[in-house]
Parts: sequence; C-alpha cells; structure tokens
Amino acid sequence: MVVTLSIWDMLARVGLAVLCGGLIGIDRGRKRRPAGFRTYMLVCVGAAMTMILSTYLAAMLTGAWAEAVPPAAANTDVSRFGAQVINGIGFLGAGTIIVTGRQQVKGMTTAAGLWASACMGLCIGAGFYIAALICCALMIIAIVVFSRLERMILSRSRNINLFVEFESLDDLSAVIEKIKSQETRIFDVELTKAKNSENHYPNAIFSLKLPKKKTHTAVLTAIAEIDSVRSIEEL
Repeated sequence: MVVTLSIWDMLARVGLAVLCGGLIGIDRGRKRRPAGFRTYMLVCVGAAMTMILSTYLAAMLTGAWAEAVPPAAANTDVSRFGAQVINGIGFLGAGTIIVTGRQQVKGMTTAAGLWASACMGLCIGAGFYIAALICCALMIIAIVVFSRLERMILSRSRNINLFVEFESLDDLSAVIEKIKSQETRIFDVELTKAKNSENHYPNAIFSLKLPKKKTHTAVLTAIAEIDSVRSIEEL
C-alpha cells in the first residue's frame, strides 16, 4: 500500500489549519458575529482534510489501486473535491447574512471570511503553506486593521443614512425641519414600522447629504434634542 503522506505531515497540515482558522475567527468572535472562533476553525480544517483526501486518492488511483479500478476511474479528477468545498461553503455564508428591520444588511464580512477561510484550508491541505500563510496574514489585516480604516472613512463621509424613531407621525415634520436647519440636504425618506418595538413607535430612514463643515455627530445631536424623538442611529 502506498502511503502518500506521513502522519506528521498530516498533523502539520491540520494543525496549521486549526491555527490559521482560529486566528481569523477570534476577531469575529469578539465582535459577537454569527460565525466565530470555532466556526472558522472547523471550516478551515474541513477544507484542509478535503485536499488531503484528494491528494491521497490521486496517489492511490495511480498506485496501489491502479490494477483494481477501471481505466475510467483512474482518470477521475479528484481535485473536484476541493471545488465542491467552495460551492458547499455557500450554505454557511448565506446563514450569516441577515437583513434587519432597519434595512441593514449584516453578515457580509463574516460570509466572505468563511469563504476565504475555506480557500485557505484548501491551500494548507494541498501543502501550499506559503500561500496559506500569506492569505491568513492578509485576512487578519483586512478584518482587524482595515475595519478601523473603514470606520474612519465612513465617519468623514458626507452621505449618511439615519434611523429615527419618534412618538407619532405628526412629529415627522419636526424632524425634517430640524435636519434642514442644519443645512443638510434630504435625498430620501422611508417610513417604516418598528415590528419588534413594544410601543410600536413609527420611524423613518433618512438619506442625507451633509455640508462640508458639518459632522455626523452634530446632526445626530441636533435631531436627538427633539423631545418626541425616541431613538436615533446612524446606519
């Protein structure tokens, strides 16, 4: 029987998958995201094991099993196992993406991270360690470092969306007047109903464009000063 990988080589590959998947999952877990430390770790390990299996089958079909299998089976492309991992990870990614009652889409970064973690696991399982380590480092930078850069850029953006909850629909005009008093342009107003609110207060999502010298905090503070406003949040 032909042994394609030693036990130590397999342990090294699976161990690296645990380490890399866990490092990426730690940040998501701290932020209370749907997929965290264990999920990323399991996805990466599973993908690595799939590639180890593909390597094993490819060697066995052309080696120890060559005489026992028909010619058609010997020509089977066992790398398709890895392709199915990329397709199959979609059900996990779809489960992490949700649309909130405030029309926010959440979980996109988590879903993309799971997909990239699976790709990283395939590299580890194939023994392509350099690519896997580079991928792990870049993913950590994208998730941890670039998230801070993204928040900084968004905080300086002139276009913002605000979710405002008020006591009655009659208060909508007061909110609009307060926004206009801040020299802020209103692009769109979408009235919604707070389904999960105990008091069922009416609310609206405002799409605004701020003047150059006006900050997000200044606009939010001005609207919050209205007595009838129950809550306000930047989306």
